[in-house]
Amino acid sequence: QVQLVESGGGSVQAGGSLRLSCAVSGYTVSRRCLGWFRQAPGKGRETVAKIWSDGTADYTDSVKGRFTISQDNAKNTIFLQMNSLKPEDTAMYYCAAPGPHTSCRSNDWAQYWGRGTQVTVSS
Repeated sequence: QVQLVESGGGSVQAGGSLRLSCAVSGYTVSRRCLGWFRQAPGKGRETVAKIWSDGTADYTDSVKGRFTISQDNAKNTIFLQMNSLKPEDTAMYYCAAPGPHTSCRSNDWAQYWGRGTQVTVSS
């Protein structure tokens, strides 16, 4: 069974940095894809970043140049380095993995979810 456990959230001032981690079990991080999503109060869940099996990554426009997704195959963990944080980055952040029969290119690729870690950025 796939399990994902996020950590590293917290409260920072605008311009600060945080590094989120997602420990993965039941799924090899170097396979297919993994990603980070976020959900702010009163808003829908949005994709933040996705990393592919070859190490390439996609980002939503609002975080390009500020956030970096990476993976540690030995630790079976993915990370989200977040720099130059803004108040609008405040949200619950979740990592996600695809289902066994789900294409990473489909819109609903994320089938397994962690419980999330809260990020709060004050101005």
